[in-house]
Amino acid sequence: MAQSEVTRARSLYDAVAHETARIVIHRYSTSFGLASRLLGAGVRGHVENIYALVRLADEVVDGVAASANLSAEQISVLLDALERDTLEAMRVGYSTNLVVHAFALTAREVRFGPELVEPFFASMRADISATEHTPESFDVYVYGSAEVVGLMCLAAFLQGHTFSDSERAALVDGARHLGAAFQKINFLRDLSADFAGLGRSYFPGVTVTSFGEGSKAEIIADIENDLHIARGVLPLLPKSSRRAVALAQGLFGELTRRLRETPAAVLAETRIRVPNPIKLRIAAEAAAGRLPTAGRAEPTPRKPNTGQPNTGQPRSGRTNKEQK
Repeated sequence: MAQSEVTRARSLYDAVAHETARIVIHRYSTSFGLASRLLGAGVRGHVENIYALVRLADEVVDGVAASANLSAEQISVLLDALERDTLEAMRVGYSTNLVVHAFALTAREVRFGPELVEPFFASMRADISATEHTPESFDVYVYGSAEVVGLMCLAAFLQGHTFSDSERAALVDGARHLGAAFQKINFLRDLSADFAGLGRSYFPGVTVTSFGEGSKAEIIADIENDLHIARGVLPLLPKSSRRAVALAQGLFGELTRRLRETPAAVLAETRIRVPNPIKLRIAAEAAAGRLPTAGRAEPTPRKPNTGQPNTGQPRSGRTNKEQK
């Protein structure tokens, strides 16, 4: 095959891989589609590739694989194979799995590696067997399941832009706090479903039966602290990603407000959502460039993380414990 034909074949395969990733994430998440429209064209494809792999791994752990009556051991084997395929594709630039191939293209172009991917799969693996967490395992789980995904997206957001060391450190810290906030909000909203359907209780020491106003207030305060820190670095983001991240923050901020105002007894048995008209209003505000405002309280921010991005290590010193 002539070199020109090889190049055309590779370009076609890459394009089909991305189209596949795009279909996967947009079919599974309407909220993602809403936010992704505000991303710059050069960034949108990378974020779609990242979230498609996240979705694929989640389906192995909690979705189609489980519904096929596979045992925990069989699911673990499948997840291990997906991780090996992903890491090898990142190394060589090719996979027979189109979603993995698309993810590897993004990882190689925006320059993140196993230091983010391995913690992600470790957290996914924990979901196969873990039913409750200690404060320490919770931090590690949220780092791998949510914060590293934020760091992958941040690598795409910042590609081709120049920042000082202090600005980059602040953006890394903000991305991690935002990912942690999203995950904790999902845990709180799905408290009853996770416990009844999956036998899991993510928040340390909290179950459906023990959940009350005190534990709810502590969790909400921690979420608001994370959102507060993430909002502080939003103006630093490039314009190509700022509006989309503002929309995501606005949607989750509104959901947090509704969770705060819902009695704990209701949260323990009801899934709270943001109505579509409210989502559209928040989307219109983000599209117009309006950044989300602070919540009811003004939390005291944690000390910023000044470490390097992509360390692969969870933060230490969380006062309260933490998306998938």
